[in-house]
Amino acid sequence: MAVTIWWEDMQPGTVRELGTTTVTKEEIQEFAAKYDPQPFHLDEEAGRRSMFGALAASGWQTCGLAMRLTVDNLLRHTDSKGSPGLESLKWLKPVYPGDVLSLRHTIVESRPLRKRADTGMVRARWEMFNQHGDKVMEMEGYGFFGRREPATAEELARIDAQRAGA
Repeated sequence: MAVTIWWEDMQPGTVRELGTTTVTKEEIQEFAAKYDPQPFHLDEEAGRRSMFGALAASGWQTCGLAMRLTVDNLLRHTDSKGSPGLESLKWLKPVYPGDVLSLRHTIVESRPLRKRADTGMVRARWEMFNQHGDKVMEMEGYGFFGRREPATAEELARIDAQRAGA
């Protein structure tokens, strides 16, 4: 697929809605059986007895759903070069069978890379909401993206000067 979103298009304040996904009981139980086999993720009765009051999805599954929406609705349109990781991750409310989750992606910071003139880095916030508008997850992290045009010598000199003054 052709690149239509470059690092230069990811300026601070840019907000993208990255679609929706519906969580099923079967998906919750399948994920839990394989990756997070805690009783409240596997069994409806155990979920009712838990602090969640019902079968609840693993937070790690919620992260995976967010990643899928991000790839399908953003990264496949970019020259994504990976990520050095997350700054923060919070599971704020449980996710239940039947929940319809939507994902919002906001660019918080964007900067060129000194050692890779063809790449820029962004810090972004992902917010996942259920169908009631409740925020169920928030994470913040970094991504590397290809630039439309490599950094010029003048831009790299400005980066060096900013770092020297910091």
